[in-house]
Amino acid sequence: MSPAITAVGAYAPRFRISAEAFREAWGQFQASGISEKAVPAADEDALTMAYEAGRRALEAADLEGEGVDWLAFASSRPPLAEEDLSARLRAMLAVPRTATDHVFTGSTRAGTRALWAGMDALEAARAERVLVVAADAPRGEPDDGVDHAAGAGAAAFVLERDGPATITDRAEYGAPYPGTRFRESGRETTEGLGVTGYDRAAFTETIGGAVAGLEADPDPDAAAIQAPDGKLPYRAAGAAGVSTDAIQASATVHDLGDLGAASVPVTLARALADGHRSVLAVSHGSGAGADALVVERSDEVSASVDLEVGDSLSYAEYLRQRGVITSGPPAGGGAYVSLPSWKRSLPQRYRLEAGRCPDCGSLAFPPEGACPDCGSLTEYESTPLSRTGTLEAATTISQGGAPPEFAPLQSRAGDYAAVIVAFGAANGDGVARVPAMGTDAAPEAFGAGAPVEATIRRLYTQEGVTRYGFKVRPVSE
Repeated sequence: MSPAITAVGAYAPRFRISAEAFREAWGQFQASGISEKAVPAADEDALTMAYEAGRRALEAADLEGEGVDWLAFASSRPPLAEEDLSARLRAMLAVPRTATDHVFTGSTRAGTRALWAGMDALEAARAERVLVVAADAPRGEPDDGVDHAAGAGAAAFVLERDGPATITDRAEYGAPYPGTRFRESGRETTEGLGVTGYDRAAFTETIGGAVAGLEADPDPDAAAIQAPDGKLPYRAAGAAGVSTDAIQASATVHDLGDLGAASVPVTLARALADGHRSVLAVSHGSGAGADALVVERSDEVSASVDLEVGDSLSYAEYLRQRGVITSGPPAGGGAYVSLPSWKRSLPQRYRLEAGRCPDCGSLAFPPEGACPDCGSLTEYESTPLSRTGTLEAATTISQGGAPPEFAPLQSRAGDYAAVIVAFGAANGDGVARVPAMGTDAAPEAFGAGAPVEATIRRLYTQEGVTRYGFKVRPVSE
């Protein structure tokens, strides 16, 4: 039995910055073969991008999170160095508590390591349906090639024992090459020694070794090769035994940048969505090691892969979104919500769970206190809302108007919309009116009567703990 990919989802942030913007700022651009790259918004990180890709994969598979019994989250740069973020992702995607979950990190190879482990779980009958999510947003020092190349994106795969895209072969290879790419404990940025010949040898030896370990020589029509820049994967074409045309067929690095642990997963997702029949996926992680996977597609794979949209940033706007040129948090602190209180509200903040009054049937959000219609104080019945709704009112919060806990994020992202949204119950019975923050668009895009959808974003950080919750963004009718 060979596990199969039954659905894929992929996500890239809406912001882009061009190589030309870097040249204007620095007089040079140190990421060969990249014309522009994706930039995470101020309220995005690897966890929120993982949610976006995971949600898309589940929708492509026509599944809810409760249909998953094995979950993996992979990133070389998770928002927290120590915390099991798969538990947060599981709650956001409504994956059951009984599901097995894992975090994979420490390397740009983490995405394929997660796929590998998911395949093992299926083959050992320890899982029936697997969701693997890889998301990353590498970061370097402003004047080095790692940062010039660093993009952002995520991909998710639903794996089962049978399906339209079978993983027919896999192999791995490792060799000690310290110093090619690393991030020291406590540091925000990734770096490398920058010894070109040494780095290239580590890259090509491990990729060639992994491909050589496959049972049969692959003959793919698309190849997803790890892409720390836009040239290195092509230099490894010979070692991988593929043509440069196969690498270029679904390459993402040229317009999204270096996606770290999501580099190979996002390219693989695009290749399957594009309809390629045979795909060779080869990751590389500094240290060094590589994974090679052969995917043979016999039928169409359900996919939600939209990586093309983008709003251009200047270099100054890029630094602002990253928080490099903004001030620190304002004096005086903000409205304090204790972590136990915050935890109790997670069903509402992650999954839009309202309460239905058992006496009159009205919906309340949040489901606290007396019923807004009949005043009853009986316990609410949990009722999920649809993730799409209609704007009923909107205003713009400008600098100085945001509550203190939101001010640091606003100083990076700029003005934002504060809105009231009418969300219908998922079963169609009733409507709840919900306050929310806008995201992914300028405040003027939020007009009364417009349709919106909910997503998960960073809200604010207090006591060192980032609070995540739903925001809304406009959608086309």
